[in-house]
Amino acid sequence: ASNYLAAVAVGRDDAAELAGAAWVDVSTGRFYAAAFPADRLADELTRIGPAECLVAESAAGSGAGPDAESGATLAHALGLHAGPESGASITTRPAWAFGQQAAEVALAKRFGTRSLEGFGFDPEDPGHALAVSAAGAVLDYLEETQRASLAHVQTLTLVEPAGCLQIDAATWRSLEVTQTLRDGRRDGALLGVMDRTVTPMGARLLAEWLRRPLTDVAAIDARLDAVEELVGDAPLAAGLRESLRAVYDLQRLLARVTTGRAGPRDLSFVCRTLAGLPKVKARLTGRASDRLRQIEGRIDLCPDVRGRLEAALADECPLAAGVGGFIRPGFSAELDACRELSAGGKQWMARYQAAEQERTGIPSIKVGFNKVFGYYLEVTHAHRDKAPPEYTRKQTLKNAERYITPELKEHEERVLGAEEQALRIEQEAFAVLRELVAGAGGRLLATAEALAELDTLAGLAELARSRNYCRPRVVEHPTLDIAAGRHPVLDVTEPDGSFVPNECQVGCAGDEERGVGGEEHAVEPSSPP
Repeated sequence: ASNYLAAVAVGRDDAAELAGAAWVDVSTGRFYAAAFPADRLADELTRIGPAECLVAESAAGSGAGPDAESGATLAHALGLHAGPESGASITTRPAWAFGQQAAEVALAKRFGTRSLEGFGFDPEDPGHALAVSAAGAVLDYLEETQRASLAHVQTLTLVEPAGCLQIDAATWRSLEVTQTLRDGRRDGALLGVMDRTVTPMGARLLAEWLRRPLTDVAAIDARLDAVEELVGDAPLAAGLRESLRAVYDLQRLLARVTTGRAGPRDLSFVCRTLAGLPKVKARLTGRASDRLRQIEGRIDLCPDVRGRLEAALADECPLAAGVGGFIRPGFSAELDACRELSAGGKQWMARYQAAEQERTGIPSIKVGFNKVFGYYLEVTHAHRDKAPPEYTRKQTLKNAERYITPELKEHEERVLGAEEQALRIEQEAFAVLRELVAGAGGRLLATAEALAELDTLAGLAELARSRNYCRPRVVEHPTLDIAAGRHPVLDVTEPDGSFVPNECQVGCAGDEERGVGGEEHAVEPSSPP
């Protein structure tokens, strides 16, 4: 699931009160902003579902003054005085953190641009100004509280209300789209029964699609075309889903890489994901639907990154780079030499112990190691009188004496030096590999978004096939005609055969209104796939 930090700002233009909101998922770097009428603030926050929401101290107060109206709006939307309806914890910030000019400068600097117009923000639009202010507050808060880098937050997406269905907060909760009304669980909600995705990225995208249902017929049909093609070609859909099961959460892996928190295992997961992409791309070649062809074009195989990672990383990698042992033999001649010396040194120790046993006539003599003395020779008290004069006593135990020799210490330094050098070389190689992946972050993120969409479409196709769903014909005319309709949640949660399909006709007074005989107004479902 997405975990959003949001900020809201409320203001006025000449005609009405407006609101701006911004929200970011720090774990993936996805950053959004939107502007809308202030009376929709509660609805939008319910749709976003932030875990934490930032508001200005001046607007959060309940007293009189120039910010009293904004404060009342926020109090109504967030429930500041009785617990937030949105379910988010509320954090107040200084008013200057919401300053528009400072926000524009900070955001442009973050994204390496002169202004925010390239992201779709109109400097003359009061609503967009509030959205920018909210985005600036989010960025300021993250820079203050996050210890890690924010390099993975690479763009700000302006969410336009056009083309998406507007749902008020009460209706949203009652419909139980993403969570149940009784206990707030995903299981039993519409999202829970619809989700057939096989990657975390796809699961998050499906939730976003349900939060913002499309209203544009062409956009809806583009998705339906892709789903229909996948429904009609079961081997294609099965092959894609099987390949996608091997895909790791590339969005969150990239966030870890760019913030410097990734370990060798994270890089190996990126490598394994890239290794599976050629099969996915090949299966999408020559598809009929525009959406699937577009996805195929957006998948970047990143052969340079994959080749370097495969050449460098061992098959099994540890979580932390400090452990070592994750660079594949043959990648670095210097590293191989250090490893050979270290392994050979341990073999030398074994030979040295056997030689000393034979030379001194002490069969119980053994070579040991601790962090205080390093390598030593241990002789039991029964044989300590046989210790040669070149043995230097370092420690007396209850049953034995411990000695060192010049020869032993010299080889110890060589062995330990080789181990330290090998670890240093591995850590340096890891830093280079991490920078390589971070440098390809834009290409990898675009690929991750394409994979998420493909997973979501393939999951919907699997749902349609398994539940015997049909494709509806969507038209502009305000007509709804459902034959043998089944509630998607009850159809799954109730025992098989217990739910009785229902008819539903709205705006279907006659054949002329329903558009019988012409496709323009036809809305009844097509035959099941």
